[in-house]
Amino acid sequence: MASMFSEQVEAVLEGIRPVLARHRGDVELVSANLKTGRVELRLKGACDGCPFSQLTLKMGIEAALRDALPEVTDIIAL
Repeated sequence: MASMFSEQVEAVLEGIRPVLARHRGDVELVSANLKTGRVELRLKGACDGCPFSQLTLKMGIEAALRDALPEVTDIIAL
């Protein structure tokens, strides 16, 4: 069963997915740990291996997660 924190992270990612989909990409939540504030993500589709994926992660996904969920302290792309 998903934790409340995972569900909150997933809700933020749902808002980001349409933007990624326009570029034939997606993001998958691998894990979210409220105790540590760590969120692990996997970029998929065209985002996996894209030269701009780190920019997408930092400026888009990470910014949105930190704005919505101050508990998020560390975001790792796997």
